[in-house]
Amino acid sequence: MWKIPIQMVVGVGVIILGSQLTIAAPKETVQPNVDQIKGKRIFSKHCAGCHGPEGKGDGYLLLGPDPANLTRPATKNKSDAMLLQAIHEGKPNMPSWKSRLSEVESRAVLAYIRVLKK
Repeated sequence: MWKIPIQMVVGVGVIILGSQLTIAAPKETVQPNVDQIKGKRIFSKHCAGCHGPEGKGDGYLLLGPDPANLTRPATKNKSDAMLLQAIHEGKPNMPSWKSRLSEVESRAVLAYIRVLKK
């Protein structure tokens, strides 16, 4: 009989198991969904002027200082309801968008904000 070291048997088992887990693991969606695409278009038209093209708060200071950096954890941790309220009602240095954007458009902007990279 052959004598196979236990370490080799365990090593091969780990490789096989690891490859099975890699195959079974769901992959993250790389392509944006329709809401994110629509949201990016709306964001670029209406929001990027102040929040910047990537949402980092580095746009023009049209309405006062410090537009929100939408990529910060403080924003990412807010609920959808809180962010939608800010979009609808505005902030001290941000206008209300409820008369300019439909509910569907506001939710599309929110979907885009959720995927902005830090």
